[in-house]
Amino acid sequence: MATAGGAAPPAMDDKARRTRDLLASFYNTDPSAAAAAAPSPARPSPTAASASPLDSINSTSFDPDIYMNVLVQQSNLEGLLQRHVKMAAEIKNLDTDLQMLVYENYNKFISATDTIKRMKTNIVGMEANMEQLLSKITSVQSRSDTVNTSLFDKRENIEKLHRTRNLLRKVQFIYDLPTRLNKCIKTEAYADAVRFFTGAKPIFEAYGDTSFQDCKKASEEAINLVMQHLQAKLYSDSEPIEARAEAVVLLKQLNFPVDNLKSNLLEKLEDCLLNFQNDPTQASIGDISKTFRAYLIIFPDSEKRLIELAQALFSNRYETVRENLRKRIPSIDLLAMLRSLWEDSTSIDEVIPEAALPAFSLETTRDIIRQHIATAFLHLQNEISDVLVRTPSTSNEKLEESQLQTAMETSKIKVLQGCIDLLQEFHRLIDGNTELLVKLRDLIIDWVQEGFQDFFQKLDGHFHMLSGRSKSFSQESSGMESVQIDKVSTALVLMLAQLCVFIEQTAIPKVTEELASSFSGGGTHSYEYGPPFVPGEICRLYRSSGENFLHHYINMKTQKISKLLNKRFTTPVWIKHKEPREVNMFVDLLLLEFNGVVSEVKQILPGLIRRHRHSDSTGSTTSSRSNPMREDMLNRSNTHRSRSQFLENHLAKLFEQKMEIFTKVEYTQESVISAVLKLCLKSLQEFVRLQTFNRSGFQQIQLDMEFLKSSLKEFVDDEAAISFLLKEVNNAAHERCLDPIPLEPPILDKLINAKLAKIKDQSPNMQ
Repeated sequence: MATAGGAAPPAMDDKARRTRDLLASFYNTDPSAAAAAAPSPARPSPTAASASPLDSINSTSFDPDIYMNVLVQQSNLEGLLQRHVKMAAEIKNLDTDLQMLVYENYNKFISATDTIKRMKTNIVGMEANMEQLLSKITSVQSRSDTVNTSLFDKRENIEKLHRTRNLLRKVQFIYDLPTRLNKCIKTEAYADAVRFFTGAKPIFEAYGDTSFQDCKKASEEAINLVMQHLQAKLYSDSEPIEARAEAVVLLKQLNFPVDNLKSNLLEKLEDCLLNFQNDPTQASIGDISKTFRAYLIIFPDSEKRLIELAQALFSNRYETVRENLRKRIPSIDLLAMLRSLWEDSTSIDEVIPEAALPAFSLETTRDIIRQHIATAFLHLQNEISDVLVRTPSTSNEKLEESQLQTAMETSKIKVLQGCIDLLQEFHRLIDGNTELLVKLRDLIIDWVQEGFQDFFQKLDGHFHMLSGRSKSFSQESSGMESVQIDKVSTALVLMLAQLCVFIEQTAIPKVTEELASSFSGGGTHSYEYGPPFVPGEICRLYRSSGENFLHHYINMKTQKISKLLNKRFTTPVWIKHKEPREVNMFVDLLLLEFNGVVSEVKQILPGLIRRHRHSDSTGSTTSSRSNPMREDMLNRSNTHRSRSQFLENHLAKLFEQKMEIFTKVEYTQESVISAVLKLCLKSLQEFVRLQTFNRSGFQQIQLDMEFLKSSLKEFVDDEAAISFLLKEVNNAAHERCLDPIPLEPPILDKLINAKLAKIKDQSPNMQ
């Protein structure tokens, strides 16, 4: 029955299960087997011993009485009716399925019946044929036994003769072995000689002390000669590596101790690599690669040593490249060497990948290129320094015309052109599509940008070191001490100031433009404070340094002149000074120093269009000596009047318009010259205030200042300020004089004209 109270399991549908059950019942098979082959939901499982009788209707142990009793007890009338209807439908379906199964298999049953009939017909004559075949086989076997019996003795004799023949051939081979070996030696067929000897070796070991003793001795002598030839071939540099590898294999077959050969050959390989390192033309990397490959084949346990040799070879070759960096080789030459080493490392890596030569080459190449970039910047700094150090000094030698100007232009060209040349050199490092350059392109861009940032910062520090301003700026050169300030050329300091302006306004923008166009990208490093090259920061640095150098130059010149003035005013005894006869010698020295300042400034700093003189609107300066001053001098006829004039001057100063003497220093000739003159005159005023003068001393100061007024007007554009400061010196001397009676104008003019005539005689070409 298909079901007893539930749906069919998903493993098999109802129709297939019913068909199988019908076939089992039709062919009268074991019902239990059919039931076991097709379990149903109503069939109890092997583990369900206490299954309900309602679920065992398809089992062999089904009891109808028990089934009915249980069904009546567990079901009501309506349930029984439903069960009846369901079972009637199942019976009808089973009958229908059985009838259909019989109809479907009817033709098959008929065909099977016909086949069985034909088989019975064919088997009827087969028994006679089988008996005939058996008799024939028995006859053949009988005749075969007869033949074997008759030929047995002859076959045994033939086999014995065959064994004897083989033994005789072996014996003959043994006797002919020395001759064969000698023939192989003449034809250099060492592989055949080794094969022949190793084949005969077991016989020699077993019967070598018998009649084969002479053959054994001659063969061993021949094979020893073969071993000597093989060793000679192994050590011969002219032999190809394949032949040498074959020689080692043959020696191994002869049980020759090749460990000693391995040590000797490895030493020979070390010498070969050393020669290749010193002179690469003696061999090619392809030959070395083949050598490594052959050594690995010949001595498989030599891999570790070969790795060490390969790494040592490339370490030494890269060290040679590092040594060449000190000569500042061009980038194109450096790239050629690095590219060759990279290709060689990849070639060796195909043979010994465990050496990791490409990774080592990439890491080393990265360090070398970075060192090359740093070295290039250092060389440029040294070249700029050499140009500046050769700056002529006005204090030690006579300065030729335009000599400082030439040095200034040379230093500017060296800075700008040096930076441009470096950019072109570095561009070659990234201008290529080779694997090596592609891997390092972003790093090179970062290093170039970092290099320029660091270069300009160190160059600024080097400028400070050259100027003698600070010792801390020379940290990049540990062996270089700060220059003593008294040995620093003032022209050099002024050149440094102007060079800082040039770097800020010309060099930095040009470098920034080139970096943006050719070295954009990078960014392999993480920069906490922005990009590696910051032109704004460099410009601010050089702007500040330029101003410092300019003021430093002014201070140096002022200090030098102040020493001269100090000596002038501390040496004589002004309270006992004699009546002035001429302009004092210190004025000539002062003007000489001023001329030196003018000579330096005009060659280094740019000029400025001369402005309208203040004196043009207020009248000539020389007229002040002949008119108002003369009236003042005539009024000072005695000491009482001079004291009164002193009070009047103080009162006049209270009501004078205040004049701005010290203004911001600019990078122009007039501005620097004026600043030096003003500071020197201010120092002169302070030195005068520290002295006490008699009448003659005061008159000497008056004469010197009046001469300076006419001499200094050609140096600066601001005559009013210079006149004011000279007047302040006169006033200071007047204040410190015990009897301040000035020289009369005619005497003052006479002494000044005498000084001018003397100067004209000493300098005939002077206009």
